[in-house]
Amino acid sequence: MMKEATDIPELPDVFTPPPAVVTTPCDPWPRPYYLEDDLRKVYPYHYTYNTYCKERWRGRELLDIFATEFRDRPAEYYKDAIECGKVVINGQAVASVHAVVKNGDVISHTLHRHEPPVTAQPIGIVHEDNDMIVINKPAGVPVHPAGRYNYNSIVEIMRAERGYQWNPLPCNRLDRLTSGVMFIGKHAKAAEKLSVQIQERNVKKEYIARVIGEFPEEDIVCDQPIMQISPKLGLNRARASGKDARTLFKRLAYYPSRRRNIGDAPPPEDTRTEKEKLRDSHRPWKAKSGYSIVRCLPLTGRTHQLRVHLQYLGHPIANDPIYCNQRVFGPSLAAGDASSSADEDIISRLSKMGKSEVAEAMAYHDEMMEDYNKKKAEKMTGELCDVCQTPLYSDPGVHELGIYLHAKRYACADGKWAYETGLPAWALPPEGVEGPWEVVEKEDLAGLAEKVQELELGDEGHFGGKKGELAKGIKDSRMGSSKVLWVMPG
Repeated sequence: MMKEATDIPELPDVFTPPPAVVTTPCDPWPRPYYLEDDLRKVYPYHYTYNTYCKERWRGRELLDIFATEFRDRPAEYYKDAIECGKVVINGQAVASVHAVVKNGDVISHTLHRHEPPVTAQPIGIVHEDNDMIVINKPAGVPVHPAGRYNYNSIVEIMRAERGYQWNPLPCNRLDRLTSGVMFIGKHAKAAEKLSVQIQERNVKKEYIARVIGEFPEEDIVCDQPIMQISPKLGLNRARASGKDARTLFKRLAYYPSRRRNIGDAPPPEDTRTEKEKLRDSHRPWKAKSGYSIVRCLPLTGRTHQLRVHLQYLGHPIANDPIYCNQRVFGPSLAAGDASSSADEDIISRLSKMGKSEVAEAMAYHDEMMEDYNKKKAEKMTGELCDVCQTPLYSDPGVHELGIYLHAKRYACADGKWAYETGLPAWALPPEGVEGPWEVVEKEDLAGLAEKVQELELGDEGHFGGKKGELAKGIKDSRMGSSKVLWVMPG
């Protein structure tokens, strides 16, 4: 008996692979670097970005995706690029900027690429053997090609120095703005072995930070959980509902403001204008005189952990463009704030800020920075590229090349190896002022941290029991007496 047409089962949808996408040939060798004004720069070059449609892009118009997701260029640029065929879907030009993107699409964008400059400071070599290289990463240089950075990355700079076929394998990650100890595997086996050690927390880390104000002399434990409140902006905040995070802090030095009267010396002349005095009266962090150099031991490894915890403690990193930014977090800079009530406003303010606004809104309280560096930021010059008509940025200021956060020491938990650098220049005593030029104490900060870990947690998950209480005294083997570790109230 013949089956009715309705009895024939429907065939499943078959995914048709997108057509091959033409990638603009671009792999110049040697790399197109040049050095100018203490910066490593890259001559502009043509490049094609290819990316599969992300889940959040499905069903959205092409122009809307570019205008909201890629903010380094204005929407007008992307509109023109789509209409001129510089932005295509599956290798084919689209009929209009309103073309809808669907799952499986490959979006390609060919452009004349302008990379931001980075510091010309060389990548320091702390140690090298047959398996790995331990480097002192300069601040402001990303580890991998990402975003606007490609050849101006640690991986590509090292490849340019050692040969085209050489493949550096980073084993730990540092933020672009952070400097310090990094491990580069020379082959996959060595890289995997060290990466596993770090991921399993078998490596002790110590960082150095320069923060606003007079940091307490006591050893400080901050155990505020951390939550990412904006994956797109990479913004994190202290949150009770976040992931567990714990950091031990110890002050290394404090340097008072030059405006502060020391001893019997007459107070220095206040050269601020009336407008500047009025401005400062609305900035509570201005009352935090001077700055401190702080040793930081992260006992967990959350993104931006040290930056978020220092902000929560009321002593953010002095030149942090995000967490020490009064236009984003308000006059208090979110000290002691673990609530979510202002999250939407904070995200909105940060997302709307351009590069120059971010730079200018930082809490510049440090009068030891020259006025030139306070004011200079990577801004639009008003000029256009002769090839692609892209608006050009000026060179970044010194303060934009990194933040005062340095990975000083990494050590194996069982004591088999340890690598460290000296103090960065910004952590050294100011000219004419006494202070430490290196960490000379024999104390084992990591050992102290282990004792902290052993403290019994209270019912609410904070050291010493209820929020706001002091942690129990622990035996301080360095001093031969019991010492209280203060914990920031939660």
